[in-house]
Amino acid sequence: MGAVVVAALALAGCQSSRTGFNGTADIDRSSGSEVNIASLTAVVKQNPNDPGAYNVRGSAYGKAGDLRAAIADFDTAIRLDPNFYQAYANRALVQRRLGKDNLAFQDYNRALQINPSYAVAYVGRSNMYRQRKQFDLALADLNRAVEIDPNDPRAWHNRGLIEQAQGQHQLAIADFTKAVSLAPNALEPYNARGLSYLATNDVHAALDDFNQVVKNDKDSYEGWTNQGLALEKLNEREKAFAAYARASTLNPNYTPAREGMRRTSPNSRFSVAG
Repeated sequence: MGAVVVAALALAGCQSSRTGFNGTADIDRSSGSEVNIASLTAVVKQNPNDPGAYNVRGSAYGKAGDLRAAIADFDTAIRLDPNFYQAYANRALVQRRLGKDNLAFQDYNRALQINPSYAVAYVGRSNMYRQRKQFDLALADLNRAVEIDPNDPRAWHNRGLIEQAQGQHQLAIADFTKAVSLAPNALEPYNARGLSYLATNDVHAALDDFNQVVKNDKDSYEGWTNQGLALEKLNEREKAFAAYARASTLNPNYTPAREGMRRTSPNSRFSVAG
């Protein structure tokens, strides 16, 4: 079971796209609707020298996935106000999605140079450090973020991911729990905490967390797969197989789900439970 849990933990940092806990903007097509953009464009036309108007419209473009238009608006906002640190951080987020990490780092650094107490930029930059496995730098940014804004659930969640990656699961569980208390409707902290519970052999607690994920997001193939892991650990092979099968239906290319089905198939003699 240990190797399977390690593989699941390796994916923990990649399961956060739905609510933006990993620092990437959610795709919200309604933000880029013709009506909404027209309304924001009217504000821009009425206030052509207001950097805030461009920043708001740029954020809407970014959430809608129109990244080039978002960059153009953030560029304008920064040209109008070179000290607009929020616009730098917003532009960094879009640069990340465009794969321009060096530019994103520059923007986060500039935002923090202007305002060293801007927790959002620490959280965003820490995610980039974490993806590069520069865990010490990521942890330093997140420690600063939770010091500045202890009510930001993303900072606690992301710090938990660092601790989880370093095998410090009790610390991770504490941070994920804090994130859950601040954002009870966000599912990423439940999923991540469940994996740390699983790694510490608190299987029933892990199962509770994974049940919470699939209850609220029936399309979470990661959640179903993780539920399968917990059920498999409890030797409930039939239920585990059903969870893996559900995950595989949702994402036929998801290898952990396919491997879980293989292990728990009624025709399989291979078991990792216990």
